[in-house]
Amino acid sequence: MVVNEVPRLAVVGGGFCGAAFALHLIRACGRVPLALDIYEPRALLGAGLAYSSEDPEHRINVAAARMAVFAEDPTHFDRWFRETGEAARDPAALVADGRAYPRRAVFGRYVDGLLRTAVKAVPEVALRHLRTRVAEIAPHPAGFRLRAEDGTESAANLVVLSPGHPAPQRLPFVAAEAEAHPRFIADPWRADALAAIRPDDAVLIIGTGLTMADIVASLRARGHAGPIAAVSRRGLTPRPRTTLPVEALGSFDRVPTASAAELLHRVRRAVKAAAAQGRPWECVVDALRQQGMTVWQALSPASRRRFLRHLRPWWDAHRYQIAPQLDQVLIENQVRDKLAIVRATVETLRLHEGRFRAVLLPRGTGGFSREERHFDAVVNCTGPDQGKVIEKNPLLRSLAGRGLLRADPLGLGIAVDQQARVIGSDGRAARGLFVAGPLARGTFGELMGLPQVSTQPERLAQYLADLLGATDLAATA
Repeated sequence: MVVNEVPRLAVVGGGFCGAAFALHLIRACGRVPLALDIYEPRALLGAGLAYSSEDPEHRINVAAARMAVFAEDPTHFDRWFRETGEAARDPAALVADGRAYPRRAVFGRYVDGLLRTAVKAVPEVALRHLRTRVAEIAPHPAGFRLRAEDGTESAANLVVLSPGHPAPQRLPFVAAEAEAHPRFIADPWRADALAAIRPDDAVLIIGTGLTMADIVASLRARGHAGPIAAVSRRGLTPRPRTTLPVEALGSFDRVPTASAAELLHRVRRAVKAAAAQGRPWECVVDALRQQGMTVWQALSPASRRRFLRHLRPWWDAHRYQIAPQLDQVLIENQVRDKLAIVRATVETLRLHEGRFRAVLLPRGTGGFSREERHFDAVVNCTGPDQGKVIEKNPLLRSLAGRGLLRADPLGLGIAVDQQARVIGSDGRAARGLFVAGPLARGTFGELMGLPQVSTQPERLAQYLADLLGATDLAATA
């Protein structure tokens, strides 16, 4: 039994992962009739939060030739960028060695075009882009019934959850009156988030990752000339891109280890071996990136927790390297003493005489030394609060209340099994309900940067394409 004559699949969230899943599903299904609903308020499918930014300073941090949506054609985006005239409209995207780092919004338009072109080529697929959010999902005899925020209802045999990233976490050291100040930017991804910051304001950025680099570049482009301090516990910033050739070096998945400490030793040995061959450490990171799912799943639960607690900041700094254009902005501002990277913990942040007073605990002092500094504006760049994604997302919170899903044990997102089926409160996989994208990384590991962020949606698409040939989807899913 099916909900309609043609199987219907609903994708909740049409950012990059939701769109990539839909694209791979269409390719995998061939000529199988399919009704495909994508719930996404934005006009473009595939842009999401990451690739909808119209700020010209926001660039992809991976060279276009490595932004692979299709594993069999990894340079497709790079060719599209150069052949469609996009490169001519953005000459700053090209760096000295010929690599291209386009603006993020360009990649969003590219993915949207890929999906819509694929749909036109396969008339058996009926795609509906529903520009609303899903408010409720309830089990149905042949699948699920979905109610959108605009009041419309529809049914689907299968549902794939691909919600966007939650807002950054609330910072416990920030006093309520400081958090309410118009120049405390709690969410740097909000449209025109930096509008309240004045040209000469002294700015504190909490976090030193890629978002910090975006904010510094955006502020300077807006004419901001005041001093900026970026603070994090370790002071780790994204590593710059090497100009040397990068090819994977190391076989960490051949006999994967269950120990995070042993994995670290293997990585260090591989980096030394690479250096002896005149090859950059990036080759080792590239191997880990490609083998990440196998490596992650081999680690014991305790080692996964140790990795997240102790090694993740180092991995993030090396894995998510910075675009050369943004790296140059950081270097220039540091040379001019306009940007300071501070290794410290923020103990308190309060208002004092109309300004923010931050008490910092510099790293390496054992907590015995404190430094008081004053700022005119503060930007929270600590990243999405993945550990509270269910609590913050009304739909996911509703599904959890029904017992249909639960958080994964590591606090990275939603608990899923090896087929990406959502695991309910009873520990059993929910039929017909799946997750595509980063919220499944507790099970699959690295699912944030391209091309890995496309790999899991592609595997899920192939799995569901096989299911679409079943006579009773609700029973087999």
